[in-house]
Amino acid sequence: MIVLSPELDDLDLRLLEALQRNARATFADLGAVVGLRAPAVHERVKRLEQRGHIRSYGARVDARRLGYALTAFVSCYTSPDCDYDAFMQRLGAIPEVCEVHSVAGEESYLCKVVTRSTQHLDDLLARLKAMPGMARTRTTIVLSTPFERDGIAFS
Repeated sequence: MIVLSPELDDLDLRLLEALQRNARATFADLGAVVGLRAPAVHERVKRLEQRGHIRSYGARVDARRLGYALTAFVSCYTSPDCDYDAFMQRLGAIPEVCEVHSVAGEESYLCKVVTRSTQHLDDLLARLKAMPGMARTRTTIVLSTPFERDGIAFS
């Protein structure tokens, strides 16, 4: 195992890996993985939460099964007069936008979006292009995702 932070030891990393695989695992289940009793696991998990190593817990839903069959990456090129705080608030308010990354290069942001169809994507792109501060977009449609990692691999 690699050490990512001086405040994390091997047991913490193993707990984080186990929680990424199954956030609904009981403290007893986690204890079986790392060789600790449930109360000790509870204390470690609580400490990981308090220190910000665990941001939240949630369900990973299948966008396709929910009718969002199309995933795309949209590069957002901003205008020189862009109000970045307001721009980010508007992007965050769009339900189809799953992720926004500030990036180096010509574009300012890279967004991961999910839509029901190409028509839905076209409608979304029209809304994005109409946003104040947006100069233009470039879109890459995902054909398939042969590999996707949920979480961080520590080893």
